[in-house]
Amino acid sequence: MANFPTHIAVGTIVSGALATVTLAADVVAPENLVAVTLAGVLGSVLPDIDLKDSRPSQALFAGLGVFFAFAVLFSLDNKYSVAEMLAMWLGTLLAVRYLARPFFHHMSYHRGIWHSLIAGLFCSFATAVIYYYLLGRHEGVSWLAAGFMMVGFLTHLALDEIYSVDVMDTRIKASFGTALKVADMRHPGHSIAMVAAAMFAFWLAPSTKTFTDGMLNKPMWTSLHQRMLPQGQWFGVDWQNVARWKDFSGRTEVAPAPTPPSGISTGSIPAPTPAETPAPKE
Repeated sequence: MANFPTHIAVGTIVSGALATVTLAADVVAPENLVAVTLAGVLGSVLPDIDLKDSRPSQALFAGLGVFFAFAVLFSLDNKYSVAEMLAMWLGTLLAVRYLARPFFHHMSYHRGIWHSLIAGLFCSFATAVIYYYLLGRHEGVSWLAAGFMMVGFLTHLALDEIYSVDVMDTRIKASFGTALKVADMRHPGHSIAMVAAAMFAFWLAPSTKTFTDGMLNKPMWTSLHQRMLPQGQWFGVDWQNVARWKDFSGRTEVAPAPTPPSGISTGSIPAPTPAETPAPKE
């Protein structure tokens, strides 16, 4: 399988590319773009959360602890005192990092249910729930973050399958087929529980109407198609005019100085009208 830095690097590239397209399509405000992009990066490493006693798992649970701690803090009303909010923030951080982690590893194993499409759907729906209820994001932004999460999750699974093929030795490793799967057939109970969790998360999630209406907006796709490539200029430079003065030897010729207007019309551009000479004053 791919190592942790590889998943982080590839997940960041894929999420960044998706964020670029999203920004060009103008479907989300710039202040929300970072939040949804982070969901994609998190999804690209989330399947390795079931690695017991490993640095990736420790880093993931540490990051999830901080994330949920701040999510709880942001969802609190001003009716609580500073001491109470600090206690809830710290309690959430310690609970996720030191209580949820050993319980989770006791109930899971690597390349199990968390390396499946069902788990990806659950994480995607749960992302929409967290962004909407805990972080207070709009329902459209919440589902966009869910989409980023799903893309990052699928990137992880596909990358593990690619690394299961030894191209140099022209063989397929025994782990092939264990990363990208619909469900965990070796443990049907885990798969059933994950399906139930995904259905419950989808039931809790906000309405998908704003997100689906935005994705089915034909003018948005038309505008995005027009912006995929530059219209005549790259980075603000007209490279065709630059290459016009360049010969085959690589030397750049100096463009000839413009000649004064002759007063002859080409038929498409009207000839300039000469300025009238003012009469001498008497």
